[in-house]
Amino acid sequence: MPIRVALAGVGNCASSLVQGVEFYGECGDAPGLIHADFGGYGIGDIEFVAAFDVDARKVGRDLSEAVFEEPNCTTRFSDVPETGVEVRLAPVMDGVGRSLSTEVRVGGDEPVDVSRVLQESGAEVLVNFLPVGSSEATAFYAGASLEAGAAFVNCIPEFIASEPAWASRFEDAGLPVLGDDVKSQFGATMLHRAVVQTMRDRGVRVENTYQLNVGGNTDFKNMLDEERNRTKRVSKTEAITSLLDDEIGVRIGPSDYVEFLDDNKQAFMQVEGRKFGETPVSVDMKLSVEDSPNSAGVVAEAIRAAKLGLDRGISGPIESVSAYLFKHPPARMDDDDARKLVESFIKGDL
Repeated sequence: MPIRVALAGVGNCASSLVQGVEFYGECGDAPGLIHADFGGYGIGDIEFVAAFDVDARKVGRDLSEAVFEEPNCTTRFSDVPETGVEVRLAPVMDGVGRSLSTEVRVGGDEPVDVSRVLQESGAEVLVNFLPVGSSEATAFYAGASLEAGAAFVNCIPEFIASEPAWASRFEDAGLPVLGDDVKSQFGATMLHRAVVQTMRDRGVRVENTYQLNVGGNTDFKNMLDEERNRTKRVSKTEAITSLLDDEIGVRIGPSDYVEFLDDNKQAFMQVEGRKFGETPVSVDMKLSVEDSPNSAGVVAEAIRAAKLGLDRGISGPIESVSAYLFKHPPARMDDDDARKLVESFIKGDL
């Protein structure tokens, strides 16, 4: 049975997700997947039925073409056949910040009625891929999702699933919501958390840590606007400090835009602590990874979890899955505990 999915934003992450659905298709167990089968759903069961953007180079194009249009720069790892889904013009609101104003060519006719398009397309899950800092636009899409009766997967650090007022609205509507701010499949947050948690579990007192990320995609250029980056810093910082009982010296978040890196993200991390005898220990790390496929692999999990939630009549935040897949979930858990709960969720034990 297909999972009818709509996309808010057709940027690099959407491109990787659309490519991934074609790449994996009906395959069974394959490298690169967290779960080939998620409660009876494979990645090939995802069917795109609607997509929204504001860039004139994408609006009016078939989704299969729009995902490869500039300023997208992610790796092209799969061809995508024509989908029959036309990218529709959405309201801009605060979706284009100062730094992206020279990258995004806003234009076209009047924006569509997003809620109506969602209803007419039969979308079951709406995925929010808007740029960081799109607070007003994210609230708009969350509201449209509620009006259309679709589950909402919030991939950015504008807080919906972790905001009690929004969580209550989805619960009252009988719809699942997952978020906020997707953890990459194997990214800086996961590596940083693993080191900090291991040090904590082995009796090391963590005292200071930093994580500085650079990249060359539009996400990093957008986050040059520090005012748009505030919630991103909160989300990434709390993903680490939530593992610790004591306050520490910490600085975490995107630090610069390096154009020639394109979709490659490079993260530099250091964790300092005190072990036996209060003697020092320090860990230095560098991670280099293609950013958007790293995100899309997790979003493919979240979409299928949202569909399972719909099938089972779950309303409001799906806490176990959100804790495992997102940086700022409504309920925080250790990664191992969250993973076990996700396995139970997939089996229908929760």
